[in-house]
Amino acid sequence: MRRLPAFAAAVFLFFCAFAASAQDGLRTEGDVAKAQGLYEAEATVASQGEADRNGGFSRALGQVLAKVSGDAGAISRPGVAAGLRDAKDYVESYDYRQDQGTSASGAPTFRTTLVVRFDQQKVDVLASVLGLSVWPQPRPKPVVWLSIDDGSGPRLVTVKESAAVRSLLDRAVDRGFRLGLPQGTAAETALVGAIGRGDTAAVARASARYAPPMQLIGKLYRGKSGWVADWNFVDNGKVLATWSADNADARQAMASGADGAADALVKRYAKQAVGGQAGTYRVVFAGIRSTEDYLRLSAALQQAPVVRRIAPVRVDGDRMEVDLDLLSGIDGLKRMLGDDGPVVGGDGDPPVFYIK
Repeated sequence: MRRLPAFAAAVFLFFCAFAASAQDGLRTEGDVAKAQGLYEAEATVASQGEADRNGGFSRALGQVLAKVSGDAGAISRPGVAAGLRDAKDYVESYDYRQDQGTSASGAPTFRTTLVVRFDQQKVDVLASVLGLSVWPQPRPKPVVWLSIDDGSGPRLVTVKESAAVRSLLDRAVDRGFRLGLPQGTAAETALVGAIGRGDTAAVARASARYAPPMQLIGKLYRGKSGWVADWNFVDNGKVLATWSADNADARQAMASGADGAADALVKRYAKQAVGGQAGTYRVVFAGIRSTEDYLRLSAALQQAPVVRRIAPVRVDGDRMEVDLDLLSGIDGLKRMLGDDGPVVGGDGDPPVFYIK
């Protein structure tokens, strides 16, 4: 019988321990719809009906905002949940995919997946006016130098063993970037010693053949309650972040590497929102000549995610003066209301909007 190389065998055993809970669904033959880009996402839906589809749009847009901003908690930020209600307005196109899997009893299962592609410009505007940072493209692809020790000695994970670190690679994609792995030359595999003692400079020198000069350096080993992952993120020779994770599930411990790297990259490279500063602004709306005008204006303001509170100040003829508590300033309000909104203008001090 043909023998597996030592590390390949170790990775195989490592993988088998989690295979039962990590089985992926299978696409039906000929069905190829899949989210691939930064502005694409997938959501499981109960049916292809409009209500389920709109719910899927909202969940998918939440994923895209997290990737665009690099902020894993983007959907919990002020105003974002309200913005997701109108997710269908940001959709460029969508498809469905039927995924087939197997239940614990061995019976076939079927799952409908909604694959959504969003309009990049509209999403960028939404992220900006909601106060989310935008992480510009193209994004770097750091190299992962990870040593795994399951009790039989540390081994370097190379591109040939990418399946063993799938949770780490997939988590990076969820956070809006990708990770690479070393080729696994003899000199590279010998770096497990440097990784173990935290010699980031030695790893960075060995990684010079790869671009960009960024390294996610980690060691995964057994701890008292499961697995421990210690990480360093290095950018051009400088350690930007150091962190550790302890988890009973090795896959979750590994995935923590992508989260820490994303946080470090966003902190250094993401551009701050340009919609304006959050605060309370005095605003005048002029030309309100009927109940219909007032209702259109009120509905537009209440539906705008950047508006947190509306406090009327005074009414004088066809003019209404209000204090608006905004997430991202007057510019953000104007961009959110858009060309199809009920008002134009917004200039002056205080800014004056005119009913169309």
